[in-house]
Amino acid sequence: MDIKEALQSFSSMTSSARQAFFQKEGDWLLKEMLAHIGSTDEKLRDRLIYRTFVDLLSDNFLSPQQLQYLFDTATSDDFLYADIGEQIGDSVFTRSFSALLVANILTKDSELLILDDSHLQLFFKKIGRYMLLEKDTRGYVEGKGWAHSLAHGADLAAATIRHPKFDCQHAPAILHALKLVTWKDVVYVNDEEERFVNIFEALLERNYSEDALSEWVEQAFDKFELHLVTQGYNESFFSGRTCTLNTMKTLFFALKMRNLAPKLQNTLYIHVAKWLKLGS
Repeated sequence: MDIKEALQSFSSMTSSARQAFFQKEGDWLLKEMLAHIGSTDEKLRDRLIYRTFVDLLSDNFLSPQQLQYLFDTATSDDFLYADIGEQIGDSVFTRSFSALLVANILTKDSELLILDDSHLQLFFKKIGRYMLLEKDTRGYVEGKGWAHSLAHGADLAAATIRHPKFDCQHAPAILHALKLVTWKDVVYVNDEEERFVNIFEALLERNYSEDALSEWVEQAFDKFELHLVTQGYNESFFSGRTCTLNTMKTLFFALKMRNLAPKLQNTLYIHVAKWLKLGS
């Protein structure tokens, strides 16, 4: 059976028919969906495979063994880290949609707590690597649909932080990666900053130190000065400055509207005002 036809048929079934089909063909379906998770066919990848993964998770179709299988496979070097470092190529779709799948798995496991703890802890230790190593910054790719790997990586990081078994000792690695995400020689145009901000909100929900986040903001702005001293006013400086400021402004207003982290708000205001030369 062709995977696209199978998923189109599955999407139109009643709930009871879906259960019967999945009980018989579930393992085959999951393997085929994983095999095509990075398809350049936008309808197959985004509207059918990803949508079906979300439905299977939300409707509790997956056994503990199947959930573990999906997590282990999607976080592997052949999926989440497939050809990572490549700037323009189709492997980005495999990485990006693996990141989305893992984010959804972790959200589900936050309720169920059935994933193997040793596998989870190993993943938590290297969670920062994805955004740090990802170099494909494209949003929408004509003819192939959304890549958006860094936005999906931010979704994954936020879902990871919200998992009950996540230890915030791993947060600095995520924050380090996020600091460098704004210095990838591109100006984001698809609201990536809003997805980055979700990471801060997740950390604050876990009572992560506001002082530590304020220090992170200061270090992020220190990079402006360091870049000017070492490289001067080049194109990389201006794209990095724009991306950093856009992220910080988005974070400031997100905190302001939710009345969160007043000290962090103040730190953000001081540095953003300085670099935008407000009131001068």
